[in-house]
Amino acid sequence: MKAVLKIGGALAALALAATPVLAAEVLAPPAAPGRGVLPYVATDAPVIALTHVQVIDGTGAPPQRDRTVLIQGGRIAAITPASATPPAGAKVMDLTGRTVFPGLVGMHDHMFYIARPDLDAEGRVEDPFVVVPQMTFSSPRLYLGAGVTTLRTTGSVEPYADLNVKKMVDAGAIPGPHMDVTGPYLEGEHSPFVEMHRLKDAEDARKTVAFWADQGVTSFKAYMNITRAELKAAIDEAHRRGLKLTGHLCAVTYPEAVAAGIDNLEHGFYVNTELDPGKTPDVCPRTVGEPTLLAMTPQTPEGKALIKLLVDHHVALTSTLPVFEQSVPGHPPLQARMMDSMTSESRDAYLYNRNATNFAPRASKTDATTAFQHEMQLERAFVAAGGLLLAGPDPTGNGGVLPGFGDQREVELLVEAGFTPPEAIRIATLNGATYLGLKDRIGSVEPGKDADLVVVNGDPATRIADVEKVEIVFKDGVGYDSEKLIESVRGRYGQY
Repeated sequence: MKAVLKIGGALAALALAATPVLAAEVLAPPAAPGRGVLPYVATDAPVIALTHVQVIDGTGAPPQRDRTVLIQGGRIAAITPASATPPAGAKVMDLTGRTVFPGLVGMHDHMFYIARPDLDAEGRVEDPFVVVPQMTFSSPRLYLGAGVTTLRTTGSVEPYADLNVKKMVDAGAIPGPHMDVTGPYLEGEHSPFVEMHRLKDAEDARKTVAFWADQGVTSFKAYMNITRAELKAAIDEAHRRGLKLTGHLCAVTYPEAVAAGIDNLEHGFYVNTELDPGKTPDVCPRTVGEPTLLAMTPQTPEGKALIKLLVDHHVALTSTLPVFEQSVPGHPPLQARMMDSMTSESRDAYLYNRNATNFAPRASKTDATTAFQHEMQLERAFVAAGGLLLAGPDPTGNGGVLPGFGDQREVELLVEAGFTPPEAIRIATLNGATYLGLKDRIGSVEPGKDADLVVVNGDPATRIADVEKVEIVFKDGVGYDSEKLIESVRGRYGQY
C-alpha cells in the first residue's frame, strides 16, 4: 500500500504546482499574534526544540521514535535524534510520550451550521425547512484547537464572511487555520437552501465564477442541481483563472463531470447517480446516489470502470466518512466533548436525528450499512489504483460531525476502512497539500517546511483514537493551547 501512496505517475500529474499568487493567498505571511489571539498561545519563541517525540511525518512512512523537532523562524529547521543537543537559547520542551504529525489539511470543511426550524422528536420541521447560520466565531477555534491548520471551506453560504474571517486570521486578529476560501455554491434550480443563488444558465455560471474570483476566493464548488452546461461553463472559467473546482453532484453523474473537466469530487462515491433507476439528464433523482453505491463495489465492472476513469483523468476524491457514518445505526460514537461544544438547541436536534436513525426500518438500516462498507472498499481501491484521496468530515449540522472533531474522526474512519495509521494521516495531510499545490510548504514534517504541527498525548500509530488527544497545535511555528481554544466556544456551536 505504501508504494501506491507515493506521489508519482498519475498523482504527479494531478498535483499541479500552485501559482505564487495562490500560495500567498492560502498561506499568507505569518503575522504576530494580536490581542485576540495571545490568550490562546501556549508557546512562542524564536527557536523551539520539541524533544523526545515520536514523529509521524505525513508521507506514509513508519513513525520515527525519540526525535527532536527543531522549529526556527516559523519553519521546521531540523529533525534529529533526541540525543542531539538543541541550539543554545532554544526553548526546550520535553514531550516524552507525545507524537508529532503534520497539521491536518481539511478538504471538506465549512464555516456554517445547517439548522432545521422547529425540529421535533418526530422529525417535523417548518418552512423554510433548512436555514444556514454562519459559525464565524466558533468554527475557526474548533478547527485550530483540533489540529486543522489549513482548510478548504468547500462551499460557502456567506462568502464575504469567510473572506473577511480569513483576513482577520491572517492578520493575527483572531485564532484560526489557513483558509482556501471556496466561492458560493454553484447551484441550479430546485435547491432547498434559501440562502443559495440559483443559476439561470451556463452564462450565469461563468459570470458567477468570474465575479467571485475577482473578490478573492481561491476555489469553487458545484452543487447538487447544477446542469452539465452550467458545470462546464463554471469549470472553464475557474481553469482560465488558474483555480480548481470540486463538486457535490447529483443531477450530473461522475462520468459526466469527468468529461466536463472537474478537478475533484466530494463525498467519495456516495453521490454518484449514474446507476440510479430512472436517472434523467440534468435532474437530481430523489434517490441521490444510494442505488448506485449499493450496486457498485471495486469488483463490479461499473466500479472498476469508474475508478479507472477517475485515475486516468487525474480527478481527486474527497472522503467524508464521518457525515455518512451518521446514517449507520449504532456506529457513530456519542462524544461528550462534542455535546459540550453545542448549544442546547443544536444538541437536542442532533439527538432527535440520532434516535431516528437508530429506530429506522430494518431495510433502511441494512442499506445504510452496506453503502458505508461499499464506500470504504471503493476508497481503498481508488488509492490502490493511484488515485489521490483527500479527507474532510463535512461538518454541516449533524452534531456527530463538528469542525475539527470531525476531521479527527475522518482519520479514525480511514483506519477502519483499512489504511494504516500513517497512511490515513497522509491522506488527511500531505494529500490535501498536494491537491492544493502547497506540498512544498505544508503537509509533512520535513526540514524547510512551515511549522504547522500537531502534538498529541499518545501514539496514533498503534491507537488511532489518540489523534483526539491534542495538546498543542503549531501554526507558522506558534504553539496554540488546544484546550483553551475548544473551551472558548463551549456551548456556543450552533449559535455563532
